[in-house]
Amino acid sequence: MEELKNIQIMKKEMQDVVQNNILRFWIDKMVDRENGGFYGRMDGQEVLHKDAEKGAILNARILWSFSAAYRVLGNPEYLKMATYAKEYFISHFIDKEYGGVYWSVDYKGNPLNTRKQFYAIGFALYGMSEYARATGDKEALDYALQLFDCIEEHALDPVYNGYIEAKTRDWQPIADMRLSELDANFPKSQNTHLHIIEPYANLYRICKLPKVEKALRNIINIFTEHILNPKTHHLDLFFENDWTRGAGQLESYGHDIECSWLMHEAALVLDDKEVLAKMEPIVRMVAKASEKGLCRDGSMIHEANLDTGHVDDDLHWWVQAENVVGWMNIYQHFGDEEALQHGIRCWQYIKDNLIDWENGEWHWSRHPDGTLNTVDDKAGFWKCPYHNSRMCLEVIERVFE
Repeated sequence: MEELKNIQIMKKEMQDVVQNNILRFWIDKMVDRENGGFYGRMDGQEVLHKDAEKGAILNARILWSFSAAYRVLGNPEYLKMATYAKEYFISHFIDKEYGGVYWSVDYKGNPLNTRKQFYAIGFALYGMSEYARATGDKEALDYALQLFDCIEEHALDPVYNGYIEAKTRDWQPIADMRLSELDANFPKSQNTHLHIIEPYANLYRICKLPKVEKALRNIINIFTEHILNPKTHHLDLFFENDWTRGAGQLESYGHDIECSWLMHEAALVLDDKEVLAKMEPIVRMVAKASEKGLCRDGSMIHEANLDTGHVDDDLHWWVQAENVVGWMNIYQHFGDEEALQHGIRCWQYIKDNLIDWENGEWHWSRHPDGTLNTVDDKAGFWKCPYHNSRMCLEVIERVFE
């Protein structure tokens, strides 16, 4: 009974945060009413950069967040924002000539970086499928299926399986496939596969086409057969085309805990008892492995390079959000009391250290010494209302007994 009481308190707090701290910020401060869409950046000092480029990832994640919020909470203002985001994305990010989506447009909405990063196309599919899920909109579903076909046609490796990182605008090979300057240049990554499995599962929820089922089954197997490290139970990060592991011994604890629940979600959506029986022990092992990144206060550090000994022990906003969802998922499905305590402690850390109660949204991170990171963005190319709003909506929506 005490556990359920604590969860109900958490749900109530998260509903307040998602409505009044996260989504309110994006509605009030980030809508570009002059040029359309959303501003591309607000820095860590609360300065709005109206002429910043607008990224596909940011805009697709905004579309997902408001669509999901409308579906769960029913606020018509969220539907209005989701529709606004959808229409801007279709008008400015969808490549009408070659298909797929541009990596970025300028602040006026003109194509800027036209490369095709499949991570971004995956998020576009995620946003469109969630809008269709929330509203039944046929246009959004049609675009979601187009984006699905685009990934299957241009990213799926016919020789070794799996999905490559990037191509040029017209689908030619590209030498530098990195998602960002922080990533290693390898043709395949855990991160891109992670953000293909989530939209594929979401699409299959609303569209039980055989081709979608086949692809979802395949990517679940990719995680268990190639991306999961059978010795450590962490998810390896970078790979050659033939799945040779690259870039050294890297452990990303935030991705581990995020992967644990997204892999589980995919298996649950697939609704195949054999697949679920295979996946659930793996889900628990991956979550357990991520505990290596846990701190005493419930927060989780980012990642570590075991070869060099370098540890990125900043406490990033997205890692904490996924940390909460991952452990709440373990508690919900397996009754693990320790997992519940992990989730509750991390939520307390978020409330005390990352939520900007005065100005809205969350700060990027806290440094290990407790000081606030005001160098990285409050909102921007990579700082979106997605990890944190999804955490709130996931906990609100889940049934705990």
